Amino acid sequence: MAASASSSLAAERYAQALFELAKDESSLDTVASDLAGLVALIGENKDLARLVNSPVIGREQKSAAMAEILQKAGAGSLIRNFVGVTAQNRRLFLLPQIGKAFSQLLARHRGEISAEVKTAHPLSDTQLADLKATLKAAYGKEPLLNVTVDPSLLAGLVVKVGSKMIDSSLKTKLNALKTVLTEA
Repeated sequence: MAASASSSLAAERYAQALFELAKDESSLDTVASDLAGLVALIGENKDLARLVNSPVIGREQKSAAMAEILQKAGAGSLIRNFVGVTAQNRRLFLLPQIGKAFSQLLARHRGEISAEVKTAHPLSDTQLADLKATLKAAYGKEPLLNVTVDPSLLAGLVVKVGSKMIDSSLKTKLNALKTVLTEA
């Protein structure tokens, strides 16, 4: 638990530093796009995830590999330098957390809220618009939705905004009913 809290704090500090640099260079959108692309690539590519997370691979190898990947991806100099620093500091494994923290800082800067939405089935454009309107009315800010499909929910959705979670999934309702019936 302590290591997780320490990693989270370190990721937030790195994200804050990157945010300030990007803000000073007026390149928030570019950096956000480059960072999101890199985090997505790490999530999709097992070999890259292994490189990022391996304590066995040396700093120089990681730094060189990441520089080449970012160069080929057309990433900006700020994100290339930032990733180079994280590689030299042996913090590449924090990139997904840094990406999430950076997105939160950017949303706060823009006056937006970030909402994690899990649904049993893909939402239609109308349903997405209704959900955005409901969240905007509730929070008074423009919501940025990160929607993922989780068939195990069976029906309904789970919405998480900050530390608040609204769970209207059928899976949760069935589990609650199961608990009540087993207690009786």
